[in-house]
Amino acid sequence: MSRSHSNSPATTRSVNIVGVHYRVGRRIGEGSFGIIYEGTNLLNNQPVAVKFEPRKTDAPQLRDEYRTYKILYDQPGIPSAYYYGQEGMHNILVIDLLGPSLEDVFDKCGRTFSVKTVAMLAKDMVTRVQTIHEKNLIYRDIKPDNFLLGRPGTKDANNVYIVDFGMAKQYRDPKTKQHIPYKERKSLSGTARYMSINTHLGREQSRRDDLEALCHVFLYFLKGQLPWQGLKAATNKQKYEKIGQKKQGTPIDELCKGYPEEFGIYLKYVRKLGFDETPDYDFLRELFDKAIRRNGEEDDNVYDWMVLNEGKGLEHRSSGQFNAKYKELKGAGVSGSNQGGNGRGLSGATNHNIPYKARDPPAIDRATHDDDLDGASEEQGNHCCSITRIFGEIDVRVCLRTVALTLIKPIKSL
Repeated sequence: MSRSHSNSPATTRSVNIVGVHYRVGRRIGEGSFGIIYEGTNLLNNQPVAVKFEPRKTDAPQLRDEYRTYKILYDQPGIPSAYYYGQEGMHNILVIDLLGPSLEDVFDKCGRTFSVKTVAMLAKDMVTRVQTIHEKNLIYRDIKPDNFLLGRPGTKDANNVYIVDFGMAKQYRDPKTKQHIPYKERKSLSGTARYMSINTHLGREQSRRDDLEALCHVFLYFLKGQLPWQGLKAATNKQKYEKIGQKKQGTPIDELCKGYPEEFGIYLKYVRKLGFDETPDYDFLRELFDKAIRRNGEEDDNVYDWMVLNEGKGLEHRSSGQFNAKYKELKGAGVSGSNQGGNGRGLSGATNHNIPYKARDPPAIDRATHDDDLDGASEEQGNHCCSITRIFGEIDVRVCLRTVALTLIKPIKSL
């Protein structure tokens, strides 16, 4: 990283440059991979997020993440990656800076969304996953934290993006279109609250599993809590088993009771899909159009968070950036207890120091049992590779939520 200095009457400050023309600003978070900074593209003055990863990490992921972004280049709802390189002791990735996650705005809206908002989101989220599938990839870690809105104050502020491709996997050969073989006794990968029943059973994931996990997210948004949240067990492995058993034992009609029947039809459809069967994405989107009409409304792109505060929408500062109380670091291996309340609202108080530890990711598939009542904790599975390096404990000042939200989740105190 090059370093230059600019003098002013008030102060002398150093300016760090990576990739020739990306200026690195303040640190905005850390995750299992390393450190994230807010940055600026000096060619056009556009904000970016700059992600640093130690070159000697046990499980480097930024290069693969960069390659995935390039595979998905110029697709709607996918942030752009601008630069990947090695400088000094770090791998560096520069990508778009986005806005709050759906988990964040869910908190802001009182931890339930209306049927109309869920159905409108569902259509976009199905489309994002379809885009990934059409590029021969499966996502394998569907959760609200990985779907972000556009940067506040821009024309894309209410567009839905999907981010964080650290667990994406090729499910068919790009040239021959030959599907990967069916396997069993696979280690869990994903977030236990939302993963499919087949994933709990150790079966190789395919397109159907991404779509089933999506429906669990939709129902979470509708209900505020899923029946398998809050289950207790002596070990993580036992907890995963309990969650899977509860999913299997909860009838779809009971799970979707009180909501438009289209949600139940969706879940029945995706759970019946064959391992290598191509889903009918148009059929799934049409279900949500029907759900909106059944509810006596129309798809007008007016979401619940847009009518908060007497129609002013989400609270934000004059700069157009949101305040936030971080709930946890992006990536596996970071867990903690609640700070009180939801701990993740977009208007959380500023200037609190939150200690945390950042760790390297495991080298193999990982699962997280993000299943607390408030949806806040995320822990490493016992059956997964142990985390071997610790970057150390650092105090991080709660900062504005619009920075690097393609890269990190809000954090909470360990």
